[in-house]
Amino acid sequence: MTIARELIDEVVAHAREEAPNECCGMVAGSDGRATRVYRARNAEASPLRYTIHPTDQFRITMEIEERGEEIAAIYHSHTSSPAEPSQTDINLAENWPDPLYLICSLAEPEAPSVRAFTIRDRRVEEVELDVDER
Repeated sequence: MTIARELIDEVVAHAREEAPNECCGMVAGSDGRATRVYRARNAEASPLRYTIHPTDQFRITMEIEERGEEIAAIYHSHTSSPAEPSQTDINLAENWPDPLYLICSLAEPEAPSVRAFTIRDRRVEEVELDVDER
């Protein structure tokens, strides 16, 4: 997936603002390119788990569809662990096998890490992010 640096920066900013709790949201896109970040509320309000608030999930999904785009990724943060899917993340992905999963780690606050994964049938594979620096 190609994603603009400014969208990565927006995910990192959201993660920092919500810390010590995990943040979450969705990324819209089309044709393999991310186009917009949609922040959502973490219904869990937890440093260890996330659930996109149902009202936000509905609103974001409808807006993405109205724009003729698709849900390209679901993102969340890990406040003190690496940007790798936890077992909880893998379990949650059963309900949403198609989007990528972006994880923003704040384990090293001055050097946040954002990585992307596919999670299908409990199998995790990292996907290279093509970050557009323009």
